[in-house]
Amino acid sequence: MSTEIINESEQEIDVEHVAKLARFLLEQLRVHPQADLRIKFGDEATITELNERYFDTEGPTDVLSFPGDELLPGRLDEEPEEGDLGDIIIAPTIAAKQGEAAGHGTVAEIELLTTHGILHLLGYDHVDPDEHTEMFGLQAKLLKAWGSSATAPE
Repeated sequence: MSTEIINESEQEIDVEHVAKLARFLLEQLRVHPQADLRIKFGDEATITELNERYFDTEGPTDVLSFPGDELLPGRLDEEPEEGDLGDIIIAPTIAAKQGEAAGHGTVAEIELLTTHGILHLLGYDHVDPDEHTEMFGLQAKLLKAWGSSATAPE
């Protein structure tokens, strides 16, 4: 798998930590090991412009996902597809505010947003109540597994 992490924000980001999380998540979701993923950290102006241009939503947001080849999570009984998973854009200043408000800090919020973004790339959504329950349940399960894994920070 090729995971590219780019920090274009002025915030300090542990890109190796984010890369380890991404690898963990893609393995858990049975994404092909050669799938490509790009995660970019940008400022609020950049994410606002992208949110308005591509999602017709005014103002900034915390994370945006741009699917590539519309890959799906692999099933246990079949080989996952190889391809381009896509791009995730995260605004670390918004993550910091949300992490503080939630009481778990910036790193945990960036982990949550990375997980959320990857799930969107894999076709998960939260528009209707059933989708919301499924996506947020899986997100919580993955973050819990990450927290108990050997690759998670102490």
